Amino acid sequence: MSLFDYKPNAEEVMARLRLLYERQAGDRIFAVMDVPSAAIERFKQQYPHHECEYPDPVARAEFWDAFFAERVAMEDDSMPRAYLSEFDQGLYGGLLGGEVRFMVHPDIGWISSMVPPLLSDWSEYDALKFDESHPWWQRYLKQMEIFVEASAGKWGISHFILIDALNFVFELIGATDTYLSTDENPEMVRKAIDFAFDLNVKIHETFFDTVGTFQGGTLSNFGQWIPGRIVSESLDPYHMASVAFFEQWGREPAERIIEHFDGGVVHIHGNGRHLLETAATIKGLKAILLLDDLGIPLAFDELSKFKTKTGDVPLSLFAEYDAFVERLENHDLPGGVIYKVKNVPSIDVANRLMEKVRSYRA
Repeated sequence: MSLFDYKPNAEEVMARLRLLYERQAGDRIFAVMDVPSAAIERFKQQYPHHECEYPDPVARAEFWDAFFAERVAMEDDSMPRAYLSEFDQGLYGGLLGGEVRFMVHPDIGWISSMVPPLLSDWSEYDALKFDESHPWWQRYLKQMEIFVEASAGKWGISHFILIDALNFVFELIGATDTYLSTDENPEMVRKAIDFAFDLNVKIHETFFDTVGTFQGGTLSNFGQWIPGRIVSESLDPYHMASVAFFEQWGREPAERIIEHFDGGVVHIHGNGRHLLETAATIKGLKAILLLDDLGIPLAFDELSKFKTKTGDVPLSLFAEYDAFVERLENHDLPGGVIYKVKNVPSIDVANRLMEKVRSYRA
């Protein structure tokens, strides 16, 4: 595959990112610039409500094509990669008979999915079965094929989130009963975790078989481009639990599936930051994305503290334009970080800012 038509400086960006993920760029900073988008504005008009049906995959590919075409002149550290948001959670339960529901995320152009719990209780577990003839599997294959054809070397396709371990048990019986079951019915929880491993391997091996890698790496909504076949793990079920609970129920499943591939990235919400130091030691970990949540200090404001906990693990987080510029000018930005800069006025402004980003040394 050739380098992207919609990213003329892709080779330079990948060279920079390779250093980051090889942990040789601890003194450098990286940036992804969010600028106004006509494609996003059209998306908001097209989807004025919070919920919708499964969208036309051809129309979704056209949306991504228009979005990336707007950014051809952008010289930041992003890579043009469409996220298969339609399958990011609902696919897993949907394949087993769950009711897939879709939600609109107007500011980023996503249509994501979830399912209500599949089972009334564990007595129904043995009826679960994966079948490649299932309509949701066929939709998954078809949408990937449509995206591969539509991208045609102009842009790529990002990996999407794993729903394994306790995330998968959530889909079976709901969050509350999952936590209770780890104490009251741990054998069934472990059985479901093993089922989830096999299902996730099937889904993501099929992704790599269909989409392939780009220049030997994976396009990621967390890290833009990462060498190898990389998966995106979620630690969400452990955010409201102790480190000890994560060690008991979360580490082994995460390391097992990450090891099956060439590594993995994880994201951590504001209420899960007590897990940072432990998460940084997950075998095969390539990066951590720090997310912000209401009522919790911004990760950008506490970054220096987090870096002491995560060492040389690459981090990614969001920053408002004005705050980012101020700390850049004051030479106050920790290195080894991808800054996702929001509300940048224009591509011209972003490119001038990137000149400073590339020359910055922490």
